[in-house]
Amino acid sequence: METDVAGESPVDILVIGGGINGCGIARDAVGRGYSVTLAEMDDFASGTSSRATKLIHGGLRYLEYYEFRLVREALMEREVLWAMAPHIIWPLRFVLPFQKGGIRPAWLIRLGLFLYDHLGGRKLLPATKTLDLRKDPAGKALKPLFSTAFEYSDGWVDDARMVVLNARDAADRGAEILPRHKVVSARRENGLWSVELHDQMSGKSLTRKARMLVNAAGPWVDRVIASTGDNRRASVRLVQGSHIVVRKKFEGSRAYFFQNPDNRIIFAIPYEDDFTLIGTTDQDYQGDAKDVAITQSEIDYLCNAASEYFASPVTQQDIVWTYSGVRPLYDDGASKAQEATRDYVLKVEGEQNEAPILNIFGGKLTTYRRLAEHALEKIGETIGAKGPAWTAKSHLPGGDFPVQGRDAEIKKLKADYPFLSQPHADRLIRTYGTKARIILGSAKSSADLGEDFGAGFHAAELRYLVQHEWARTAEDVLWRRTKLGLKLTADQRARVESALQEIA
Repeated sequence: METDVAGESPVDILVIGGGINGCGIARDAVGRGYSVTLAEMDDFASGTSSRATKLIHGGLRYLEYYEFRLVREALMEREVLWAMAPHIIWPLRFVLPFQKGGIRPAWLIRLGLFLYDHLGGRKLLPATKTLDLRKDPAGKALKPLFSTAFEYSDGWVDDARMVVLNARDAADRGAEILPRHKVVSARRENGLWSVELHDQMSGKSLTRKARMLVNAAGPWVDRVIASTGDNRRASVRLVQGSHIVVRKKFEGSRAYFFQNPDNRIIFAIPYEDDFTLIGTTDQDYQGDAKDVAITQSEIDYLCNAASEYFASPVTQQDIVWTYSGVRPLYDDGASKAQEATRDYVLKVEGEQNEAPILNIFGGKLTTYRRLAEHALEKIGETIGAKGPAWTAKSHLPGGDFPVQGRDAEIKKLKADYPFLSQPHADRLIRTYGTKARIILGSAKSSADLGEDFGAGFHAAELRYLVQHEWARTAEDVLWRRTKLGLKLTADQRARVESALQEIA
């Protein structure tokens, strides 16, 4: 479907938005037998989906707001997603320091963690336990006044990779995937949607026809609604969340959960071997989501909040990178941004004889697969059901190995490619899983992988990202497909950009 021809065969579903919700819905739908086109105005995960705290978690603090359905669904999804993508998702233990007279009493924390352990069918993740910080290594990085902590399980995810792998799998199953194609207009014609798209790379215009639209545009969901000629106010609340990345603040693989006097929480998480990720903030946002950036007040807030716990203060001079995102929450009328529901809301609009549209509000990385299943239920009710739900037992590309087998995969890769250093083999498996072998091919030495841009990132890997994962810019490669932007120098990053142009 490359030409704009009147009367061309329509697809069943046209998905607008290449974040986690849009890509998850496209993958689920095409796997059930629907014909699918997905259009994303920029790169995959270039909005909210790459700017989260990168957790697969139940949402311990959501229990305070009685979000029991959401928490239970999220808790149940942790091990499902881990099994789907054990290369980019893995368990993470969290240390929650406790201080007498703090925001939440010990009995309340214990009750919350008891529910957390038992609400979601936990099987492989270890249970909660109490730590003596005077003896446990987790106490070394903290101020001496913290002598007790609770430790519980959640999971880590490479968020942007989870998005692009959903897109890749959808394409492999037959979906038309169109990154960098912006929706210009969407209008109803003869019982169908006629959607005009602008190819941001070539400047060409395309038209696609569809029986149903799925509006998964995240922070831009209201713009898509407006593009259809619907002037009703969208029920979306934009909430800004910002993070800072600093040089490693503590040793070990565990993360920290810090409670703040204003009743908010932040995480401090081991990040990319040499760094610590600290976030997030919660504040209402006005304006275009593409312009979001961390504010000085957010930097101060995160530094001060973390410094209340760490023995060595976190200062602005420690920061090596920041990022900000806008969460498109359903506007439930909550008075504070941190109290707004994190649950998702799906609404089908359209009169009886009109082409329907499904608008997606809210959502989390953790619940994207279930959101997609619920979206497919509504799609089936609206335009007719096709195949059954299937994603719960599936694998994302590269994740076809046992859930606890990542170390074994690294060992096998090292055996087959003995020239790889341990860190290089580890990074390849954590990024690509079994697909790493496509990158390495018949290489017998590092030289066979082509130019080394730094940090073990070679031309062979860059070509793979262009050919298989739609990468077109250095930002796509260094900050979304990988996080090597943290480790390469400015000159090395510029060389990656030049090499990209040569490949393209």
